[in-house]
Amino acid sequence: MNVRLLHHDRTTGRYRLRIETPSDLWRIARLVRPGDLVGASTTRRDPEAPVDVASAERSRRRVFLTVRAEQVEFHGFSKHVRITGPIVEGPFDLGRHHTLDVAEGDEVTIVKPELTAGERTILEEGLEGSSEPTILIAAVDWGDSSIVRLRGRAVEPIADLRRTIAGKRYPGGQGEKDRRTYADEILAVILREGPGATAIVIAGPGFLKEELSRRLGEEAPDLSKKTRVFPTSESGRVGIDELMRSGRASEALRGSVAAEESAVVERLVRSLAGGRRAAVGPREVAEAIEAGAVETLLVSDALLTDSEVARALDEARSGRARVFIVREEGDAGKRLAGLGRIAAILRYDWVSPSGPTGSPGPPRGAPRTGA
Repeated sequence: MNVRLLHHDRTTGRYRLRIETPSDLWRIARLVRPGDLVGASTTRRDPEAPVDVASAERSRRRVFLTVRAEQVEFHGFSKHVRITGPIVEGPFDLGRHHTLDVAEGDEVTIVKPELTAGERTILEEGLEGSSEPTILIAAVDWGDSSIVRLRGRAVEPIADLRRTIAGKRYPGGQGEKDRRTYADEILAVILREGPGATAIVIAGPGFLKEELSRRLGEEAPDLSKKTRVFPTSESGRVGIDELMRSGRASEALRGSVAAEESAVVERLVRSLAGGRRAAVGPREVAEAIEAGAVETLLVSDALLTDSEVARALDEARSGRARVFIVREEGDAGKRLAGLGRIAAILRYDWVSPSGPTGSPGPPRGAPRTGA
């Protein structure tokens, strides 16, 4: 399940949410802004504990505290969000600073009398998703393979297997032994991680992917049933990125927001190369929104606090355009950053009435004439 809304008080703007996936942590980190009131169960040292006793630290009490957020830190690797600020509600130490450490399974309250369009988009994404499938992807080739786990927006590295493989000169020689050992290593990781995955995808440029699929069928028929094999021109991390962008594995990757993020940015790049089905940069995007030409608006999460971008998001949602927030730190986010961090895929051929914007990024595939 995704983030769960346990209660919403429309009068005060108080939301009570349960964090159920790693992606929910990213969402909470983007929802909470400086000045917001955030509450959670935490531990704090009892002020009545004697300060001169070495074991006083053991007197920490579990309490529910609300802080006024000053700093929000998302730690994707260790899977938690740290929210620091002065205590405004609690049994003691009002006014003193405290850090709430939020992880999967925790419940938090956030007071936001009004949500911005970007915040509403992020919250709706979490609430409307019925599930976040766990997808195991292995992009393999002899000597260079990577295995990752997709879960919602999270891309979690599991293993990078780089080995030197001797040439396959004679049957039964060192090259054949190296290949067998290498395939065994990859298969061991898939057998270990596969039972917890909704789907398994094996990709790569050579025949190793077919060999691994065949061996899965022999050694783990249950895993083989949920395994799909796809060709890519590269292996390793580059091959994983290629697969997610290409759309070839869209059926197997269905439900993965991380895969959708890569695919929608790739679609933007292709629309941009086509000439008139994309807009890039704040000015051009604003004009396209006003013209009702925007089908999908892509915005880097780094811009969510920008007031002009917030207005563009509001207008796009009012015009029934889809709004997709892209993580800046991911590969897709870096590609979008190269285009100015805000761009749009358009419903029809359209040309900016004020002429080319000079937006960053590669030249368009066709000239923007008729401005």
